[in-house]
Amino acid sequence: MKNFLKLTLLAAAAICFCSCDEDKTYEDPGLEVTPHNISGTWQLAEWNGTTLAEGSYVYIEFTRKDQLFTMYQNLDSFSARKLTGRYDITTDVELGAIIMGAYDYGIGDWGHRYIVSDLYEDTMVWTAQDDPTIVSVYKRCDEIPGEITGTGSEEE
Repeated sequence: MKNFLKLTLLAAAAICFCSCDEDKTYEDPGLEVTPHNISGTWQLAEWNGTTLAEGSYVYIEFTRKDQLFTMYQNLDSFSARKLTGRYDITTDVELGAIIMGAYDYGIGDWGHRYIVSDLYEDTMVWTAQDDPTIVSVYKRCDEIPGEITGTGSEEE
């Protein structure tokens, strides 16, 4: 009986020591990168660690159902430029989720395939698969402003 009590106390002590590991840190993995989780409107907030120049913008709206995108940007033109097309998300065992796209009207594919990381309800990070120095941070927004899409009401 004494041996049984000693073994029980020893087992209880071992369990207590094993369960008191304070060195473990748990990170929030964020959301899974799926068409459902990225659907909606996003604005480019940072590119390569800096915010965009005043007046510059990139908005991209992802439609979950047909995996379509609509992008408005003025980085390579004076006024808003609307681009549309299809996107796809694949998963690489080592890299994780990768998003790629093709523009409509034979314009071609996106310039890069992007590794999507840190996807949360309101932010996501894209890193170019072929050039890890190209990093884009997107923030979720309610909609693309009407003055950019041309659907805004004119003030009288």
